[in-house]
Amino acid sequence: MKKRLYYDLQFFAKEGPGGEKTEKATPRKKEKAREEGQVAKSSEVNTAFLFLSTFFGIKIFAPYVYQQWVQCFQDIYQMISTRNDLYQEDYIVRWGAHIFKKTMLIAGPFLLIAFLAGIFANFFQVGWNPTWKPLQPKWNRLSPIQGIQRLFSKRALMELMKSLLKVIMIGYILYSSIKKDQHSIYLLYDMNILQIVTYIGNIAISMAFKVSIFFIFLAIIDFIYQKYELDQNLMMTKQEIKEEYKMQEGNPEIKGKIRQKMREISMRRMMQDLPQADVIITNPTHFAVALKYDSTRGQAPIVIAKGMNVLAQRIKKVGRENNIEIIENKPLARTLYYTVDIGMEIPPELYQTVAEILAWVYQLKHGQK
Repeated sequence: MKKRLYYDLQFFAKEGPGGEKTEKATPRKKEKAREEGQVAKSSEVNTAFLFLSTFFGIKIFAPYVYQQWVQCFQDIYQMISTRNDLYQEDYIVRWGAHIFKKTMLIAGPFLLIAFLAGIFANFFQVGWNPTWKPLQPKWNRLSPIQGIQRLFSKRALMELMKSLLKVIMIGYILYSSIKKDQHSIYLLYDMNILQIVTYIGNIAISMAFKVSIFFIFLAIIDFIYQKYELDQNLMMTKQEIKEEYKMQEGNPEIKGKIRQKMREISMRRMMQDLPQADVIITNPTHFAVALKYDSTRGQAPIVIAKGMNVLAQRIKKVGRENNIEIIENKPLARTLYYTVDIGMEIPPELYQTVAEILAWVYQLKHGQK
C-alpha cells in the first residue's frame, strides 16, 4: 500500500511567507518606511559635519574667544582685589550671573555652529522628513531574545568595528601630532601666556583638522553601508509585491466583477433606449448600429446602441419587434461600430450617407416612395 506524503512548501520558505526576499523594495514601501523614520542615516556624517564646523569656527572666532576670556579673567581678578564684600549673597549672585553671561558669549558661537551643523547633516542625508514615529515606544524591543540577537547582528558588528577604528585612528593622530612637536613642548617654560595659548591652539587645530579628514572618510563609507543595509532590510518577496499591487490597484477579480456589472448595467440601458431608434444599420450578420436623430437636441444623429455578432442579432430582433427600419450597409455599419461610442454623435464625414438613409426612412414612415 502506497503512502502519500504532503509537504507544506512554506515551511522551506525563507524570510517569512511568500519565499525569500529577492525583490527590490517598491517606491510605496520605501515611502512607507520613510514615514516610519526608517531611512539611510549615518551618525558619522553628523560627527564629520560637527568636527568640520567646529574647526572652521575656531579658525574664525579664535580672536573673539581670546578677547572674551581675557576680559572675563580681568573682571574676576578685579573683583577679588578691590572688593571686601565678596561673600555677601547679592554680590555673589550678581557676579555669578556676570560670569555666566561671559561664558555664554564665549560658547554661544560654537553652540550655534554645532546646532546648525547637526540640522544640515540630517537634512543632507534624509532631506525634510519630520516624524514622531521613531520616538514612539516599541514593546518588542523589550524582548530579551531580540536584544541578544541585536547584540550579535551585523549592525552591532559594524558598530564595533567603527568604534575600534575610531579609537585606533584618533589615538594615532594624537600620538603622531604630539611626537612631532615633542621637542618644542619643552620651550613652553620660556613663553608667556599668550604664546602658550597660541602654540597649544595651533597644535589642537592641526589635530582637529586631521581628525576631521578621517571622519569625512569614515562618514562616506558608513553612509554607503547604511544605504546598502536599508535596501537589504526593505527587500520584498514576490508575494509581498503581489499583495501591494492588489492594495494599490485593487483586487483584479473584484475589478473584473465591477467591470462586468457595469457592462450589464450599460447593456440594459442600451436595450431600453433601443426602441427609440430611427434606423438600424447592419453588416448584415456581424455588426448592428442603432441611430436616432432629434433636431431639438443636436445637430447630428447619435448612436444609442451597437453590437457585434450575438449582440447584433439581438439588436435586430428588438428592432423588428418595434418596427424599426433595418438597413444593410456594410461599410457604414463597420465604420460606425469602430469609430462612434454609444451616446455620441456621428462624425461630419458620415453626415451625407446617414442623411440619405434617414430621409428614405422618414419617407417610408409617411407612406411616400
